[in-house]
Amino acid sequence: MWLPLLLGVLLWAVLWWLRDQQSLPASDAFVFITGCDSGFGRLLALRLDQRGFRVLASCLTPAGAEDLQRVASSRLHTTLLDVTEPQSVQRAAKWVETHVGEAGLFGLVNNAGVAGIIGPTPWLTQDDFHRVLNVNTLGPIRVTLALLPLLQQARGRVVNISSVLGRLAASGGGYCVSKFGLEAFSDSLRRDVAHFGVRVSIVEPGFFRTPVTNLEHLENTLQECWARLPPSTQAHYGEAFLPKYLQVQQHIMSLICDPDLTKVSRCLEHALTARYPRTRYSPGWDAKLLWLPASYLPASLVDAVLTWVLPKPAQAVY
Repeated sequence: MWLPLLLGVLLWAVLWWLRDQQSLPASDAFVFITGCDSGFGRLLALRLDQRGFRVLASCLTPAGAEDLQRVASSRLHTTLLDVTEPQSVQRAAKWVETHVGEAGLFGLVNNAGVAGIIGPTPWLTQDDFHRVLNVNTLGPIRVTLALLPLLQQARGRVVNISSVLGRLAASGGGYCVSKFGLEAFSDSLRRDVAHFGVRVSIVEPGFFRTPVTNLEHLENTLQECWARLPPSTQAHYGEAFLPKYLQVQQHIMSLICDPDLTKVSRCLEHALTARYPRTRYSPGWDAKLLWLPASYLPASLVDAVLTWVLPKPAQAVY
């Protein structure tokens, strides 16, 4: 009984692997990437440029655009884009249309993102959430809708960079909320545009060392958040809470943050070049072995573990 089942599973795994290895012919198609100043976006832009793609890279700052252009080939072109500004998005869309012409846009990689304040929810304001959602969720929505006609024209692909924290909200703040929202947008978009030959993939990295996970920045924003709290709220948590919280945050980051960004860029490249791109990619050992398995556990168990890991307020009530 078990032998036929085992052979069936083994055969399915082999066939899936063979299918996964099939690539499209070498191409000089156009790919537009957001957030190329640093991190995943910059690395992907350079790797695709080396593979012969015609990369259209958007950066937030002139310095980021100039630095990328300096080390890339003449095929790569840069533009400035603030995904939170509708007018900036429309200008970038017109710029892309001018470059791609009748060929259309084969690839869109929504990479631009920010971390915001990662800390206890009661410390935050509505504006704290809005600033992160505006970049991480509404930004990709604006860019995708503006470029969708060009993507349909080329029967292209959309790749949204989410996070394992879009599957399991392990911390307070707008980051997890924004990534959950991006997951929902990606899922609905994938089904809606499949009729037009457009494929949508989601990349959910674990923790990697990028500007988004810069520990000094995360600590500074959290300290500023603590400083603006009313004395009564600070008293509820106690003076020892913030140092302990930062210590836990630092320990987790130093323990699991992976410096090898190519693990993510390889997934992004596969989503753009494979004949049969996957729906989801989960680069990083912590994504595969920790966060994604934990997302399927009972919520009560996950709550108990995370509550145990993080420090307790001085005036906690049980």
